[in-house]
Amino acid sequence: MDTRRLEAFSDGVLAIIITIMVLELKVPHDASLGGLRPLLPVFGSYVLSFTYIGIYWSNHHHMIHLAERVTGGILWANLHLLFWLSLLPFATGWMGENAFARWPTVVYGLDLLACAIAYFILERRIIAVEGLDGPLARAVGSDVKGKASPAFYIAGIAAAWLWTPVAGMACFVAVALIWLVPDRRIERTIH
Repeated sequence: MDTRRLEAFSDGVLAIIITIMVLELKVPHDASLGGLRPLLPVFGSYVLSFTYIGIYWSNHHHMIHLAERVTGGILWANLHLLFWLSLLPFATGWMGENAFARWPTVVYGLDLLACAIAYFILERRIIAVEGLDGPLARAVGSDVKGKASPAFYIAGIAAAWLWTPVAGMACFVAVALIWLVPDRRIERTIH
């Protein structure tokens, strides 16, 4: 199977996820700037999640671009990733509505961890099909960022649970900052 259908389907799902998240932003009934203050946690969680969706979209695009074909295993691994990404609007809304309270922040971190694991599984499925000498395997290399991210998520989940949700959020923001720039290894391989 050609990779274009997988990429188009994934792009559509990610667009819907972003749409769901933005629809959760409620307009304040107060016309003053002070009316925006209660929405700051909701907006902050939206910005972080939008950034994560953008990171996954960009890296997914590059990764699928390096795949020559799609198998059933790759399709299911991709659906697995999209499942966890589709839960981000719920986790984002719960965390934002509750001003980064402990449980919502822990659940948000667990979802981010599940997304990272699912992305890794998809990457490994593609490499298994394309081979260790394939373009994705060469581009990914030792994948330090990919291996460090789950450790940061686990640290963030633990920090949010044991100390303060702010410490957990700091870990989640750090991972987003690490991945904000698209993976240059894959871009170099493409060109």
